[in-house]
Amino acid sequence: MNAAVMKRKLGVVSVFTILLGVSFITETIAQDEDIFGIERKIRGRKSESELGNVFRNMVSNFSFELGAGGVYQRNQLQFNSNNPIQYPVYSILPDNPMDVEAGDTVNFSLGQMSVPVHAAVRLNLFEMLVLGAGYGREWGSMNPLRERDYRFEFQDNNYVMDRLFATAGLILYDANKRRAFLNWKYKRYGGSNHLMQSERKLRMKQDYPWRFILEGEYGQLFMRRGFDEHAQPQEPYYALGLRIERDFSEYTNAFIRPTWGRRAFSYQLPEQSEVQSINQDLFMIQFGVNVRLPGTKRCKVPGCGVVMKHLHNGVEYRGSSIWRMQNRKIGQWY
Repeated sequence: MNAAVMKRKLGVVSVFTILLGVSFITETIAQDEDIFGIERKIRGRKSESELGNVFRNMVSNFSFELGAGGVYQRNQLQFNSNNPIQYPVYSILPDNPMDVEAGDTVNFSLGQMSVPVHAAVRLNLFEMLVLGAGYGREWGSMNPLRERDYRFEFQDNNYVMDRLFATAGLILYDANKRRAFLNWKYKRYGGSNHLMQSERKLRMKQDYPWRFILEGEYGQLFMRRGFDEHAQPQEPYYALGLRIERDFSEYTNAFIRPTWGRRAFSYQLPEQSEVQSINQDLFMIQFGVNVRLPGTKRCKVPGCGVVMKHLHNGVEYRGSSIWRMQNRKIGQWY
């Protein structure tokens, strides 16, 4: 009887050993060969060649943007001259001749509007800094500056101006910093508090589409159609703004950037050695779209209908266009 029991036990152990071996072999084959063309954990390369992989990793840090906006510019001219009669300073009252004398200071000012557009290329460095460079054009007006009954007039009321600029931005808050903040916030709850730890994991997995960047701009102006032949831009100009981005996919976003800036123009008559400075304080609202270059190739494997990022032979592919979320969640499929 004991011998029969021992035989049955040995038989059970043998069957279990065989099943365990088959399971191990199956798992090993599945790791070596991607049967369905899908692997859930994306840790693959982006190209089969080493050079291509390095190139695609670099390309994915670059993006292109197009933007437009509106500018309110506050013009100020602290006029002071030894020969004021030589300048286009006039009184709007016909019976009140100009009485600005040599050495008098008149503070001319006026608020006016302009419309800028621009195109730029941007480089993301380690999800911390964003560097950019671009070229823009601005259409605006320059009406006569005013001070009481006096006007400082220009030859033309309109101008067209180009600008070449560079930007540098510090990422203040985004999805990565939000995850780090949530980890810090939930540190006070122990690992045994399953409710709060589940809430932490759930919130960390949520899509957070917002990004806040403190951004500075520095550039040079080029007059294409000046408001006065005696006025030329002083170099350089600078601006500081808060850029707010909203992601629509991993590769596309829209942004709005309220900005303050300052620039100046020098006004000098040919027969005068003195230079008058026209200072501008700029209050801008810029908006536009940004498209990041996809470092991951679009999947073209026949019969593969996967819309999420996945692997084929260890190479990462995307199954959707750059305008769609790649790793979609419930409610993001249509």
